[in-house]
Amino acid sequence: MGTVSSTDPQDFTYADVGATRERDFCPPGFRPLRVRTRLGEGEDVFRRASQAVLTWEMHRALGVGLDAGADRAAPGVDVTVTLAGMIKAPCRVVWTVEEPRRAGWAYGTLPGHPESGEESFVVDRTGDGTVWLTVSAFSRPAKWYAKAGGPATRGFQHAYARRCGTVLRNLVAQGGAAT
Repeated sequence: MGTVSSTDPQDFTYADVGATRERDFCPPGFRPLRVRTRLGEGEDVFRRASQAVLTWEMHRALGVGLDAGADRAAPGVDVTVTLAGMIKAPCRVVWTVEEPRRAGWAYGTLPGHPESGEESFVVDRTGDGTVWLTVSAFSRPAKWYAKAGGPATRGFQHAYARRCGTVLRNLVAQGGAAT
């Protein structure tokens, strides 16, 4: 199955819904983020990592609260991530991809999220068999506390993206996400 998108852009807190599909795209006024983590090599690593990303297993293993409207990422599925037990971040999946060498999804922010923007989580297997997780995003503060956090907020976002890669690499190494 190729890339699929389905959502009403007016529900989101930003205009460029689905833009994380384009590598290195960042709308004016937003900050880009791109973190790439090597997960291992081979088809089995790719398959396990893809399943962990598509079924929320990676996010649950991060230790954040996660309430998703479906067992698997799909366009239109609402997802709320809860940080530190109190900060709720409502999002909606805007696109998914499941191809022989690429799998993942992106969600966009909904009203009430501390940030405005989009974030994607994509597993890909390169021609030499190396498997990578790439977390890409563009965002800007939407709530007063995200604005007040300044560089600390940005540092948290980078740390979160790096932690996604570490957690996924560990899940795959432990044999997690097997189907």
